[in-house]
Amino acid sequence: MGILEKIAEIEREISRTQKNKATEYHLGLLKAKLAKYRAQLLEPSKSSGAKGEGFDVMKSGDARVALIGFPSVGKSTFLSLMTSTESEAASYEFTTLTCIPGVITYKGANIQLLDLPGIIEGAAQGKGRGRQVIAVARTADVVIMMLDATKGDVQRELLEKELESVGIRLNRPKPNIYFKVSVSGFFFFNVRQHVNLNPTAEIFNAEVLFREDSTPDEFIDVIVGNRVYMPCLYVYNKVDQISIEEVDRLAHRPNSVVISCGMKLNLDYLLEQLWEDLALICIYTKKRGGKLFLLLNFYRASVEHVCHRIHRTLASQFKYALVWGTSTKYSPQRVGLTHIMEHEDVIQIVKK
Repeated sequence: MGILEKIAEIEREISRTQKNKATEYHLGLLKAKLAKYRAQLLEPSKSSGAKGEGFDVMKSGDARVALIGFPSVGKSTFLSLMTSTESEAASYEFTTLTCIPGVITYKGANIQLLDLPGIIEGAAQGKGRGRQVIAVARTADVVIMMLDATKGDVQRELLEKELESVGIRLNRPKPNIYFKVSVSGFFFFNVRQHVNLNPTAEIFNAEVLFREDSTPDEFIDVIVGNRVYMPCLYVYNKVDQISIEEVDRLAHRPNSVVISCGMKLNLDYLLEQLWEDLALICIYTKKRGGKLFLLLNFYRASVEHVCHRIHRTLASQFKYALVWGTSTKYSPQRVGLTHIMEHEDVIQIVKK
């Protein structure tokens, strides 16, 4: 029995099992097995078959944005409008068959935008080159989900289901759960908040600390460990073809933007929202003859990350750094690798 058959069998058993306290343990085991098999779908094949030609795009620029959606929703037109890259657009489906990169230049940042082929229902199981598309989406900093505004919420629900099944969590924080497999021969729980927990896997020795309210599915995500948490911007295209009441409803949904690629409507606002989701900050390096600015993700802006951004070997030669800006108590302040930088700080790095 293949992986797809095992997944289908487990899903059928979950759907026909009544949910109550007596079945919580059994459902927990089924969900753990389901998560394990879905993770195996994304593992590269050991056979010597042909690779996904056109999908190996080197990550460049200050951030990467993946553009996903169903066929003929306007992804290629959007890429052509926002970047200098010309992506073929036509009235028939599956015009784009490979990953086409482009670069958006905004506020001094170079944002890599990837136009991915349209995916279909069942992409998580490999239909329509879905595995390659989803694998590229996992490497992005932000996902733009392009949707056809004339088709309501059907596309959004199907795409969210496909991404959820392969461990991509959209607009959700990572569970604040500490988990470590132990060899000391005990299973230790330290629970600070209310938690609805079932036994979810055959793990006999471990240390677990819950710092917030959690669900069994969130605990499974922590155990599996290959989940990706990223922001997603839902972009509804073709709003010029629907009523103003429907446009207003879609525009007021969380993390949503309404646009029209055909009439070039609301594209500037979309860029502003994308910039907020990327959460990039500007760091200046002090050097002879002027300043060079770097753009770092807000959540990873330590001095060590600044070193890696400049050169991969700089952190190993690091002695100390002088920082001017709002992140310091006085200017300049001598700091180490763990110091957290803030927007528009200036840094001078001293090597050993």
